[in-house]
Formats: sequence, C-alpha cells, structure tokens
Amino acid sequence: MKRSRVTLSDVAAMARVDRAVVSRVINKDPTLNIRQETRERVLAAIDRLGYRPNVAARSLRTARAHMFGLFIPDFANPVYAEIIKGAESEAASQGYVLVTGSASGAGLGEYMDRIGQGRIDGLLLAGAGDESGLVEHLDRAAIPWIMLNNRSRSVERYVILDDERAAALAVEHLVGLGHRRIAHLAGPAHADTAGRRSAGYAAAMREAGLPLGPIVAADYTPAGGAAAMTRLLAGPGRPTAVFVANVASAIGAMEGARSAGLEIPRDVSIVAVHDLELAGYLFPALTTVRMPLAELGRRGVTLLAGLKPDGKVSEVLAGPIELVQRRSTAAPPG
Repeated sequence: MKRSRVTLSDVAAMARVDRAVVSRVINKDPTLNIRQETRERVLAAIDRLGYRPNVAARSLRTARAHMFGLFIPDFANPVYAEIIKGAESEAASQGYVLVTGSASGAGLGEYMDRIGQGRIDGLLLAGAGDESGLVEHLDRAAIPWIMLNNRSRSVERYVILDDERAAALAVEHLVGLGHRRIAHLAGPAHADTAGRRSAGYAAAMREAGLPLGPIVAADYTPAGGAAAMTRLLAGPGRPTAVFVANVASAIGAMEGARSAGLEIPRDVSIVAVHDLELAGYLFPALTTVRMPLAELGRRGVTLLAGLKPDGKVSEVLAGPIELVQRRSTAAPPG
C-alpha cells in the first residue's frame, strides 16, 4: 500500500496543539510565545511522524522559494567544496535549500534562468568569470546578494577572508626557516583573492627587508600551477622557496619542480594558501595556511538571510588562520 503523506494536522493532533502553532514552530517564528515543553512536544511529533514541510505550498503562501543560490567559478577547485559544505549546512538550519552552479558550466544569467526565472531568495556570488553587467543583472532580479571572498569596485556587498594575513603567515614561515629568495606563484590577474594574497606577500617581504622574488601568475588549477612553476624555474636566479596563492595550483607546482629535477624541500620549499585533507597525503606532504572556508560559507548565508535587496555589507571574516607545517618546507640548501 502507498503510504499517505504526513500532514500538518497529523503533527498538531499528536502534539495536542493548533496547526498554526506547528507552522510557527517549523518556521522558527520569533514572536511565538509558548512553553518550552510545548515546543519540545511539537518537535518530537515532527520527528516521530517524519513530517517534511511542503516547500511548494509554503512558497505559494509566503511568495518565497526557500532557496538560496551559490555561484562559484569552477567545481574542479576543491577549495569550494568546503565553502559549499558550510553554506549548505547553514541554509538547511534555516529551512532553505542551497542550489550551486558554476561559471564553467553557464553564465550567471543562464544559471538563474535554469533554477526558475530567478526563483531564489538570495544569491552568494563567489565568482562569475568575466560576466559583464553583473551588478545591473543582479539588481534587476530584485533579490539580496553578497559576494563571497570576492569584491567589486562598484558595490559594497561582500564578506571576505583575511587573505593578506594568510600570505604574510606563509612568507614569515619561509623567512623564519632562513629563506631569502622567495618567489610567488600568484593567482589569475582578474581574481580579487589573488590581488589580496599578492599584496600580503609584498608587504611581508618588505617587512623582512627582502626584495620581491619573481612573480608568475597561475590559474587556480594543477595544470596552471605546473606551467607557472616551469616558467619560474626557467628564469635567472632560481628561488629557494615559493609561496603559492592556492592549494590546487601548488599541487601542479610541486610536479613542475620535480619535472625540473628538483627535490622538495631539499632544493626548493613550497607553501600554499588553503588547507585540505589531501594536502597531508601528497609527496611530500604540503605545508599550507589553513583558512576558515566552511565558516565563510556559513557566514555568507547568515548575512544573506537578513539582507535587503539594496542592503550593504562589507565584512572581513574574523576566524582562525593558521600555518600547518608539513614536509614541503625546510631550511634552504647550504
């Protein structure tokens, strides 16, 4: 036999309360004034019956889709997996579904069309490639939106990580080991994160009284990192250490160094921004700067939930940033 759907009335009957009370408990209505034991009885009934709200019906009643969007540059970059996990967890806790798309698959406009003519209640924008007219497009959609670890000169609506501090920690670590010729594999020229990490690298090198080493731009991909490392090592004055702007690039950079006949860290030390579990399983294990990626996703959703379409927010996330030393860094040769 086909099992009938559990309704709001079923929950109300089991909890011995009115249907309106159940609805307000589910929607976390801050104005609801009931005893804690009544609230717990409602929640217990929901759990026992396996009740799931009818999102479609709720959307019709409230004119909300109960859906947030997250748009990222590329699913291939493992860093975004951590951000997505944090955003998804916070969205679920607020009764929302998170729908994720990428610039590598479609443009921002096509992405919003695909999920229902803009039928989302808010958008987190971690990157949109070279999307033109971005701000105008989003403003026409009349939904709240926030740039996630990314900024635009034309609008004050973002939450970012302290990338300058992360870069400084990496450089300070290398300087502390005795390195003086420290190169930088930067990110793509158009990436706001790349600019902030390069600024942090330059400031830390000046603070240490050292000249800037060779700086080569690289895509946030292993292939981009390998190609950039090859170009870097082909130049004069080979560095003894390299600070890489992204962990995916660093994986390729390590292969580029090995292809050039260098041993890590005996001949060259490598440190990268962002720590992932796989970094500890590389050969040698990669030294990284750990950033609060999941917390960035959670904070983005929290801010988005309370933001008006024309609201402003500019926040540098206060979260732990720490160096994770592994075997890819050591004192310079000699």
